[in-house]
Amino acid sequence: MKRMICFLMMAALAALLMVSCEKLDVVANHSIRSFGDLLTNSPHLVSSDETNHGWSLTAPDGRARFFWSRNFAESPLFDVMIEFDAAPFIAAGIDPARLGDSVLYNEERGLFIIGSKLGNEQLRSPGEVTPLSSFEQIVRLKRQSIGYHPAGDHYGVELGNGNIFEWANDMANNNNDIVFALNPEPFITAGVDPNNIEGWVFAKVTVHESGSTAQIDKLLKRFNLQ
Repeated sequence: MKRMICFLMMAALAALLMVSCEKLDVVANHSIRSFGDLLTNSPHLVSSDETNHGWSLTAPDGRARFFWSRNFAESPLFDVMIEFDAAPFIAAGIDPARLGDSVLYNEERGLFIIGSKLGNEQLRSPGEVTPLSSFEQIVRLKRQSIGYHPAGDHYGVELGNGNIFEWANDMANNNNDIVFALNPEPFITAGVDPNNIEGWVFAKVTVHESGSTAQIDKLLKRFNLQ
């Protein structure tokens, strides 16, 4: 009997700790809340992507988009990715043939593609599958892919190799509601002039790593949606 009571107490404590940890994961919880705000405030930018089995949020200029999967088991290429117009990079001197494996070039569509395959799970939402419920599943199952950028007050999805899609924690108090942030190194190596890419800004960004602050180069495509 004492063993049973002890077992039940340990199970109850474990459940309590799991709930507490979930409540304390501020980045996870607020990334979902802020992403929901983004979707609510910009429904005209959001669409279903049946080819890739997910959803996309297209930049106001129509020259870049962020994709997230609704089912890892069905995504043919990546579970999270950005696609963006290759023309400004080609005009700025890039040779797509010199790009590494971290950047795909779809010559037929004139796009560069950067993304990450997060898993092969068959995602199932308890209710209707929506853009927000699909994003929430990514946060819950692949928490390591979600981060927070204090300098910009942005949450973001890591796409690998220093590439990120970010959105504002509070759209009402941020001039950069969405940001496509690229690691410029593969593009510079392939011949692009990073200061001469139409629609993109080559800039230093403050990041926090291992308790210290650093300035790193990024190519940024930023939009205020308000």
